[in-house]
Amino acid sequence: MVSVPGPRLTRPHPLPGAVGLSHLSAYDWEAADGVCGGSPHLHLVCTEAYVVTAGRGAVQTLSPDGYRDIPLGPGSVSWFTPGTVHRMVQGGGLRVTVLMENSGLPEAGDSVFTFPPEVLADPEAYAAAATLPPGTGTETEDAARRRRDLAVQGYLVLREALAAGDDGPYREFQRAAAGLVRDKVSGWRKLWRSGASAAAERTGAQLDALADGDPAYLAGATAYETAPTRLGGYGMCGRRDEYALPGTTPPADAPRTEGN
Repeated sequence: MVSVPGPRLTRPHPLPGAVGLSHLSAYDWEAADGVCGGSPHLHLVCTEAYVVTAGRGAVQTLSPDGYRDIPLGPGSVSWFTPGTVHRMVQGGGLRVTVLMENSGLPEAGDSVFTFPPEVLADPEAYAAAATLPPGTGTETEDAARRRRDLAVQGYLVLREALAAGDDGPYREFQRAAAGLVRDKVSGWRKLWRSGASAAAERTGAQLDALADGDPAYLAGATAYETAPTRLGGYGMCGRRDEYALPGTTPPADAPRTEGN
């Protein structure tokens, strides 16, 4: 009989490239402009990708390119770079797999809502508006809707100005967002070094070993599996299924301010 060894009890590696992973079902709450969808926001250092697995909708973006409304349908992929304001729009049963660069940084505060300027100018007011109570009950849902509505309020001003050829409010929002997160950068750097940077360095070491004709590192080959550890949480864009992957998500009972 061939003996099959059990799973290794080593610390799991992150996903390829140390990306973050979640699944989203877009909110169907109607906003002030009659559109159903999530909370507009940007990321400061992370590129984000949507892989549509079901339903239809759109992602609205604000960037130096202006305002765009990008259709989302089954099999489509859309991604946006740091500084791009994005708003997921529900068109009917929209479900998206989200791939996020730099595992851990979005949950550590890399994302900033498009709240009105007076909220962005006050870190305590911003934190109060952005933070959700723990859990998935009615209190959390109500707070998530208030947060979404406040973000849409600021977003509509930015979009109107950008459509009129005035990028001043959009640029000022970017500056305010950068100011809000400045004190978090040292913590982000640690997450980056242990996640995305470490993954790239590991690949470099493997290439060096292969170039030397030494594949000994392959003796550590193994496989991992996981399942969602939090279902239906209230994220920025919709109900969010999360995975407790290395360095990617905070404890499920932590106050919810970040993460799609």
